[in-house]
Order: sequence, then structure tokens, then C-alpha cells
Amino acid sequence: MKAIQLKEYGGPEVLQEVEIEKPVPKENEVLIEIHAAGVNYADTARREGQYVVPTPLPFIPGAEAAGVVIDAGSGVKSVQKGDRVVTLIQSGGYAEYAVTDERSIIPIPDELDFTLAAALPLQGLSAYHILKTMGRIEKGETVLVHAAAGGVGTIAVQLAKIFGAGKVIATASSNEKLDLAKEMGADVLVDYTKDGWEQEVLDATEGKGVHLALEMAGGDVFYKTLKCLGTFGRLVVYGVASGEQSKFNPSSLMARNQSVIGFFLPQIMRKPELLQPSMKELLTWVAQGKLKLTVGEVYSLEEAAIVHELMQSRKTKGKLILKPGSK
Repeated sequence: MKAIQLKEYGGPEVLQEVEIEKPVPKENEVLIEIHAAGVNYADTARREGQYVVPTPLPFIPGAEAAGVVIDAGSGVKSVQKGDRVVTLIQSGGYAEYAVTDERSIIPIPDELDFTLAAALPLQGLSAYHILKTMGRIEKGETVLVHAAAGGVGTIAVQLAKIFGAGKVIATASSNEKLDLAKEMGADVLVDYTKDGWEQEVLDATEGKGVHLALEMAGGDVFYKTLKCLGTFGRLVVYGVASGEQSKFNPSSLMARNQSVIGFFLPQIMRKPELLQPSMKELLTWVAQGKLKLTVGEVYSLEEAAIVHELMQSRKTKGKLILKPGSK
């Protein structure tokens, strides 16, 4: 089969098309013929050797794959050949075929095509579990979403509303991005490139602060977000996009019973009891039109290096998809 593989860390040019053996499913695994694979910033971090956990070489990137079941191990009971499914995997999505554990695959509703299904898992599950599992969102609460025009952000704004948030405050770096956040359902728009944005957030809460904040920048944004947190407020950290690690005094949280919580999606992937129900809900909401996905361009598998280059140069909009062959 054809696959995109890296044998060394580096720029987009290290992504090479290779011909390798088609994987064979073990007892509880399923073999999927991939029709669409999602591209994510985590893939670029893997390629550069900068991911949160080590990336073994050689490595086939790609955590999101949608396609058709063509083979299964002897212990597989929940799916059969011909089923349309989507999965979130540790690696292997940039290929014509991939194997995955039976517990990590979800049927695709008839109303959804493979492209939309592949665009959902990583950002959708992240937004879902940041808000619900880690953030413990409650109805009527005020939620602060940074980078609200990004992949996780656009979904988080919508899910916060679905989960019953009373007010969603969205931050972004331009009017165009703030307009997108508003389209997704944000109630208050804040340009975080302007000095004093944290005061705007506090003003929007009448000085009380937010109940829940989603933070993935690190550095100065982390410290200012802490200032926006209200009593019993929860701040969920799910990235360090700035590259600046944040240091703070944990005892500063005591006076107002605040929490800082970490989130890493692979931990959710290891718990089928969390992964499967949430993924089914997300797919249902997309099929019903309650949750909108912003899908950008679709590229051939062979164009993976070009896609990485475009993504890192910030020249793309929406979710980027790779499709093997002419599927």
C-alpha cells in the first residue's frame, strides 16, 4: 500500500511517499480502507520531533481516519466488513489502509460523508472533553474560549452552547476570526492582540470572572487568563502554542477555590467508555446540523508535504483533509 512516512525529523520535505505492506489486523483489530484522513498541527509536531510524547521512527502520521472496514480479527464482534467507520488512532492515517483497535472505531451516520467524518475526531473530542469531562461545565455558566476561530475553538464555542452555557466569551486575533466565532454562537468578542483584553473579559462578567476557561497558548496568555477566572473557576490547559511554559504559585488558587487542569486527548483514547459515547454524540450533532464543521481544502495523499507547509505558514482555512487515490 501507499503511505506517507518520515524516517527523520525535520521540515515538510521529510514526508516521503513509500510503498509498504498492508497491515494485518490482530485478534481485536479492524483493517480500514481509508477514504479520508484529517491533518492536524499535532502531525507537524510529530514530524519535527516536538510532540508531547516521543515519536518513534519510521513513523506514518495521521490520527484521524474515515473509511470502510475490509477485514477484522477473530475477536471483533461490533463491526463487520463493509461498515462505514471513523477512528482516532495514534498513527497511520496518512495511508491507504490502517489497523485500529475495535474499541476506537465509531459507525458513520448515513447522512455524513467520509470527509466530514474525518474532520471531526481530534478537535471534536478535544473540545467535548475539555468542556465536559475536565471542565465540568454546568448550565448557565460563562465560558472563555481562546483561539475561538481555530479547529478546537470553533467547535468549543458551539458545544459550550449545546451544553447549556449562559455566555460564551470568544477571543481571536482579527475581526475576520471574531466574526467566525460570532457565527459559531459566541456572545462576547475580544481581540486578544490588544492590551488590556483581560479587563474586557472581566467587564463582560461584571467583574465576577468566568466559570470555565480554555487555554492553549501559554506564557502571558495563561497569566492573564488566570486573572479572568472567577470563584470556583476552572482553567483547562490543552496546549502551549506560544512555546512559553508558564510558572505560577499554586497557593494563589486557594483564596477563590480555583483549579488549573491539564488535558491530553490520548488519555481519553485509552478509555472506550469515554471515547465511544462522546464520539457518537458528536457525529449525531453534525448529522443533525446542530454542530458545524469548517472544512477547508481536500488534497491527495501525495500532497501531504505541501499541506504541512501551507498549514504552518497560516495560509489555510478550515480543516484540511487528505484522500488516498481518487476516493
